[in-house]
Amino acid sequence: MIKLIASDLDETLLSTDRTVSLKNREYIQKARDKGVKFVCATGRGYSSIQTTLEEIGSKDMEGEYTISYNGGVITENKDNRLIHFEGLDFDTAEKLFFNGLKYDVCIHVYTLETVWIYNIFDGEIDYLNGRMAFTAFDDKNLDFLKGQEIIKVLYVNTDRAYLNQIEQDMVHMTEDLDVSYSSNRYLEFNKKGVNKGAAMHILGNLLGIRKEEMAAVGDNYNDLSMIRAAGLGAGVANTVETMKPECDVILETTNDEDAIADLIRQYVL
Repeated sequence: MIKLIASDLDETLLSTDRTVSLKNREYIQKARDKGVKFVCATGRGYSSIQTTLEEIGSKDMEGEYTISYNGGVITENKDNRLIHFEGLDFDTAEKLFFNGLKYDVCIHVYTLETVWIYNIFDGEIDYLNGRMAFTAFDDKNLDFLKGQEIIKVLYVNTDRAYLNQIEQDMVHMTEDLDVSYSSNRYLEFNKKGVNKGAAMHILGNLLGIRKEEMAAVGDNYNDLSMIRAAGLGAGVANTVETMKPECDVILETTNDEDAIADLIRQYVL
């Protein structure tokens, strides 16, 4: 019996208009009525998804949880209470930033309170509009962030092959990092061992929920750790093709076709 569903947001739970469909909301509530925890698991920060949490009825709710920053943070939704945190040390974050300066990329640096973005471009502004707030900066170093908790760094380019080449160039410096891709535009770096799957198990242990009682659903490589770690690992129909063989099931519906409702109807209810 499934007791916890961990769901990615962008291109999975959220429709292209960045909202949760009425049918998805209905079935999430049906699952919740049966005692199933529905956990948003996102690469974004928890503060940026409050509208989504409100849409699904779990904003500021005690006993409801969120996995954010690709697993770097777990919060209870009530007062966004921090349960678990694992970030990058400053030296590692700074090395990633300096390395990014060599490439044609936009660079995000995530702290608990702010997403700092270097070299932002119009296409990225359009993509982030309605998803999360950010602060652009043009410093050539991260000295202004010394003493702050840094959770992850990512590079942005809409050419996936270009990002793949960057990852290959960086093999010498990523041994102690978790590297993943998302939204077909992001190359992401977290602390080694920090990913959505690890966070899902930390939360499961806190709630007394076993792997076999977990389902996870996503569409891209930053979701793969939780898809592999769950008793049922599902991909939406729009999952990147090369990742589909890694999933236990591929849904017949996309994020614009109520895929989460489809998952809950078939495998939870």
